[in-house]
Amino acid sequence: MKFEYLLFNLIVVLGPVASQFNRQIKSVSRWRLKLLVSVIVMIPYVIWDALVAGSHWQFNTAYTLDFRFFGLPIEEWLFFITVPFGCLLVWETLPQVDRWLARLRSLRHIRNVLYAALPVGIWVFSTGKQYTGLVLCCFGFVGLMDMLLRTDLLLRPKTYLYLAIVAGLILVFNGYLTARPVVMYGEVYQIGYRIWTIPIEDFGYGFTLMLFNTMLYEKLKDGK
Repeated sequence: MKFEYLLFNLIVVLGPVASQFNRQIKSVSRWRLKLLVSVIVMIPYVIWDALVAGSHWQFNTAYTLDFRFFGLPIEEWLFFITVPFGCLLVWETLPQVDRWLARLRSLRHIRNVLYAALPVGIWVFSTGKQYTGLVLCCFGFVGLMDMLLRTDLLLRPKTYLYLAIVAGLILVFNGYLTARPVVMYGEVYQIGYRIWTIPIEDFGYGFTLMLFNTMLYEKLKDGK
């Protein structure tokens, strides 16, 4: 079905849109800010996507519309809005779990680990595993941005509950895109390890995309 990826985006955003009719959720939901954040964060990811489409991955023309913008199907552009929009709704409706996980003092070392991912990612990229290397570099930038923006997202236990939920969503939704397959990959650019049909790099791609969105959302929401 040529409109299948488009339908995928509509299904993803259906829940978040419907939730706006719930008074309790609507009272904490800043949908305009979510859209703004999604548009800002999508810029570097779209540039990345456009530069590697046709090599690191490609889109199956059997499941995407023929219209392309900068080499990407319009559905891929929508992906960077619908998916973060839905995940940000999950974030803002999650309970605070800091008291439950207060013993996780080692979280203060997380950023140091992520800083190290940047030079490692550059080296991995140089070996030809470019998708793997870029994902590792993104983790390094996540650590840097969390420090520079002073959001301290990586120091909050709630963040790791959030990432666990995001991992489940990746298994469901990205699993569909890769199993169908709507998206096909150039195996030479990744380490070749998959969870079900999903390249392990896709989890890193999804985690960093959501973390960047959430950091910026928290920064702008609180006016820090």
